[in-house]
Amino acid sequence: MTTEALMQAASEVATLAGAIAHQHFRTALSVEHKADGSEVTIADRAAEQAARDWLEKHFPRDGIIGEEFGDSASDARRKWIVDPIDGTKSFVKGVPLWGTLVAVMEDDQVLASACDFAAVGEHLAAGLGCGAWWNGRRARVSGVDSLDRATLLCTDAAFQDRPDRGERWRSLSQSTAILRSWGDCYGYLMVATGRAELMTDSRLNLWDAAPVQLPVTEAGGVFTDWNGVGTLRGSGAIATNAALAKTIREKLLDRTEGAS
Repeated sequence: MTTEALMQAASEVATLAGAIAHQHFRTALSVEHKADGSEVTIADRAAEQAARDWLEKHFPRDGIIGEEFGDSASDARRKWIVDPIDGTKSFVKGVPLWGTLVAVMEDDQVLASACDFAAVGEHLAAGLGCGAWWNGRRARVSGVDSLDRATLLCTDAAFQDRPDRGERWRSLSQSTAILRSWGDCYGYLMVATGRAELMTDSRLNLWDAAPVQLPVTEAGGVFTDWNGVGTLRGSGAIATNAALAKTIREKLLDRTEGAS
């Protein structure tokens, strides 16, 4: 199957699952807490089940890794990664900056992904070597090349629990134009579409990272962990445009070796 076809499939399943999640948005929801303390609702489970049903019908030989229902067909080389609602805390508060994330991988290489933002009517898709596409238009990171004009985003300030990271973050943020903390997947959309220059998280699971990495890089940006390594399984994420990638990583990285 071509990369373009995989990107189309990822978009279809993300849109489908996103619509299921959106049916529950701003309704009275019972919120449960999983073992790791994160929140989950019927909306998360219903959206992921819809994605799994679609994938099992159209790609029966592929594996699926989902946030809510785990890993199926773990020996399959090609796997679909599903995060039914990235930003559940925002979702249950009625804040529309959440998304439904889907990626397809072989080994550790993301081939295609899609991020559907049903509450705000935005959709981001990417295919390896095929570019990133925002509501059907080519997506590109910004060309901003000075920190005093840059917009910085983060999901929260959890990385400030480490004094060294916290001090570096405060120093960087004080030199930029705008700092905002509503993040989750929407922050990566903002970088990939040129509306922000940095999005960062202290920790990401595979289902958080895999769907957003490819849109950022295919839009011309840089996606690394806090050690400057381009990985989905490292110490969180730093996503930037290309023009400020070196400058930002010099200020933020846990170590400077290997910075992109």
